[in-house]
Amino acid sequence: LVGHGPSPSSSTTGAEKREKQYPAHQGFGDHHGGVTGAHTYVYADEAKCDQHMETFLHCIDASSGSSQDGFSAIKLTALARPQFLERFSEVLVKWRRFFHQMAAEQGQAGQAVLDTKLEVEKLQEALANLGVASKAESQQWFTGKNPGTSSTVDLLDWNSLFDSRTKLSRPLLIPNRMTGQLEPLLSRFSEEEELQMKRVLQRMDVLAKRAMEKGVRLMVDAEQSYFQPAISRLTVETQRGFNRSQPVIYNTYQCYLKEAYNNVTGDMELSRREGWHFATKLVRGAYLEQEKERAAQMGYEDPINPTYEKTNEMYHRCLDYVLEEITRSRKATVMVASHNEDTVKFTLRRMTELGIHPSDKQVCFGQLLGMCDQITFPLGQAGFPVYKYVPYGPVNEVLPYLSRRAQENRGFMQRANRERDLLWKEVKRRLLTGNLFS
Repeated sequence: LVGHGPSPSSSTTGAEKREKQYPAHQGFGDHHGGVTGAHTYVYADEAKCDQHMETFLHCIDASSGSSQDGFSAIKLTALARPQFLERFSEVLVKWRRFFHQMAAEQGQAGQAVLDTKLEVEKLQEALANLGVASKAESQQWFTGKNPGTSSTVDLLDWNSLFDSRTKLSRPLLIPNRMTGQLEPLLSRFSEEEELQMKRVLQRMDVLAKRAMEKGVRLMVDAEQSYFQPAISRLTVETQRGFNRSQPVIYNTYQCYLKEAYNNVTGDMELSRREGWHFATKLVRGAYLEQEKERAAQMGYEDPINPTYEKTNEMYHRCLDYVLEEITRSRKATVMVASHNEDTVKFTLRRMTELGIHPSDKQVCFGQLLGMCDQITFPLGQAGFPVYKYVPYGPVNEVLPYLSRRAQENRGFMQRANRERDLLWKEVKRRLLTGNLFS
C-alpha cells in the first residue's frame, strides 16, 4: 500500500491530509513492506481465511493444554479481506469526524472525547441546514433522547446511531470536508462484501466460543492504523457478547498512536454503560516505519506520536487509566505487553499504590519468547501472572519476524548484554556456593 496516492503539496490543509488516511485501494493485497514487528498475511480467498481460523483453533487448544488461564493471539487480517477492513475503517473514521465537525460548530473543538456533548436541538438544525436530513427525519435518529430539551449526544451515542442509519434504504449523506459537497457515507456493499462481513464475524464467534470452552483468553492483535478502526469495532462487538461474566476477548491498543488514549477511554466508557468486562493488551506498536512512510507518501497527518518519549507517556497514561478502573469497578483487566523495564516498574508501583494484588490476576505481563527473561522470571517468581508470547509457523517466516522484533525494540542489544551479564553473575554465584545445578 505504501507509495499509492499523491504526494503532499505545500497548499494541502490538515483536514485534507487526514482525509487521505483511509482510501480503499482496489489493488491492495500485500502489506508486508516496512513492517518491523509483526507477521502479516496476504489475502488469497475465503477458503484460506478458514484455514487460518483452523490454525488459530489449534493454537487455542495448545494454550489450554500448556497452562492455566492461557492466552492465544489472533490477527483479523488473517480472517478477513484486508481491502474490506480498510474500506470499513474509512467509513467509521468519516462518521467520527462528522461528529467532531458538528462539535466544532457548537464551540467544542479540541475537547476530550468523553467531554464533547452535542445539544440535540442544535444538531438537528445543523443537519437540516447542511441538507443531510430534515428536522423531522433526524428526530427519528434520536428517539429516547427527548429532542427539544437540553438533551445531549456524545460520541458513544453518535456511534450507536451508525448501524441504524447505514441500514436505511436511502443513503446517509454527510458533507465531504474537502469539496463541501454531500456524498454517501457508505455506498451499498456488494453481495460478496456483505458475505465477507458475515464470515469474519462467524469466524470470530467460532474462535471466541472455543476460547471460552477451553478457558483461554483471546487477544485480537492490533494492526496498521488504516485497518485498526474496523478491527477495533469488530473486536468490541465480540467483547459485548463474550465479556459479560468474565474477560474472554482482549482488544489491543497501540500507544504510539496519537489517538490511543481517546480509544481506550471511549471503549472503557462503553463497557461501563453496557456492563461488560473491559479487557485490553497495551503495546507500544509494531508498524512505526510503515506508518510514517505511508503518511509521508500519501500526504496525510502522521498518526504516530512524534517521539519515543511521547509514546512512553501515552503508554503510562493509558495504563494508569485502566489500573484506576480496576480499583473502582473490578471489571477491567490488562496485559502489560512490554519489554521496557521502566514501564514494568511503573506498573508495580501503581499496583502497590492502588492496592491491586498479583493474586487478583487483573494485571498480567507479557514478553516475547527469548527476550527480556531478566524481566519475565523475577515477575513470575514474585507471584505476578506473566506470559511468554510464542511465535509459531514455518521457520522461514518466524525467523524474519524475530529479527524484525529485534530491530523494532530500541536498545535490544544493550538489554541482551545486560541479560548476559546477569546470567554470568548467577553462574559465578552458584559456582562459589557449590550449587551449580540447583
